[in-house]
Amino acid sequence: MRIFNRFARKMGSWFKKDPDRFLEELRGVIHVGANTGQERDLYKHYNLDVIWVEPIPEVYETLKKNLEAYDRQKSFQYLITDKENEKYDFNVADNDGASSSIFDFKYHKDIWPGVGIQRTISLESITLPAFLKKENINIDKYDALIMDTQGSELLVLQGAEEMLGHFRYIKTEVSDFESYEGCCQVDDIQKYLASQGFREHARNLFATRRSGNYYDIWYRKVV
Repeated sequence: MRIFNRFARKMGSWFKKDPDRFLEELRGVIHVGANTGQERDLYKHYNLDVIWVEPIPEVYETLKKNLEAYDRQKSFQYLITDKENEKYDFNVADNDGASSSIFDFKYHKDIWPGVGIQRTISLESITLPAFLKKENINIDKYDALIMDTQGSELLVLQGAEEMLGHFRYIKTEVSDFESYEGCCQVDDIQKYLASQGFREHARNLFATRRSGNYYDIWYRKVV
C-alpha cells in the first residue's frame, strides 16, 4: 500500500506540472469543438489517432488545411449536441470563431470584452454516436473525449450517454458562471459525469473576472 501511495503522489506531481500528460496513456482522442486544431502538435507528440469535429464552414476549411501533414488526424464538419436533425441558430464570434456557440453571450464579455458576434448561421445537429456511425468510425481507437463547445458541453455528453463508459478520460472547458445564456456550468458537468462513473482528476484555471472563472477540467473513469 505504501508503494502504491508513493506512486500515486508521484503521478499527482507529474499531473500538476504537465496536466496533458494523461495523453500518454491513450490510443486516441475525439475532440469536439476543434476550431483550427491548435492542439494538433500536442496530439502528434503523443502519437494519437485524432478525430476533430468543427461546425463552422470556413473554420473547418482552415482546420482541414492545418491537418494535411498529420496522417493520423482527421477532421469532420458537424455540430454535435444531444439531438439529431435539430436546427440551431449558431452564433459565430469574431475571434476566428473561438467563442462561437449555439447560445447567446451573457457574461462572456466580463472576461473577453473585445469579443463579439459576427453573424448567425443555421446549422443542423447530430449526436456523437450518430456521427460516429454515419462516418463509420471505430470507437475502439479512441479512449478520450475532449470538448470545447462554448457552453453546450453537457448537451454533447447527454447525447453520447450510451457510449460514455467507453472513455477513460473526458476533458472539458467550462465556466462556473453563466458565460452564455443557459449554458452548462461546472456543477452541472460535475453532477452529470459523477452519475456516469467519472471523477474530477484535475483542473486548470485559465481566466477569471468578477463574474467567475473559466477552467479546463479533466475527469477520469472510476467505475
